[in-house]
Amino acid sequence: MSNFIILTRHGNVPGRHGDGRSTYTLEAAAELADVHPELVRYYLSQGVFGPLAAGEGQTPLFDEDAVYELRRIEHFRRHYGVHRRALPLISRLLRDVARLEAELRFRREP
Repeated sequence: MSNFIILTRHGNVPGRHGDGRSTYTLEAAAELADVHPELVRYYLSQGVFGPLAAGEGQTPLFDEDAVYELRRIEHFRRHYGVHRRALPLISRLLRDVARLEAELRFRREP
């Protein structure tokens, strides 16, 4: 049985099939996001999806959040001319903003 990593919007977690989340192979995620699979591999190697990328012997699987993030970063690259080398930084900043927003919502709840 091969190990795999599920790439999510909020980071990467070791995964198990059958945990209730829909997951997609790299090729399927690339097709859903309308990008070439080699570009997704490049993003993985550059840390666009967080600090933990699928290592040797691990198969990357993508959930809906990761596909959403892939589509979002591609939007920045295609429509705003953001250079590929800047995308890991932008992705990290967007994750930090989402984390801080969630923390703020939690602190505001009675």
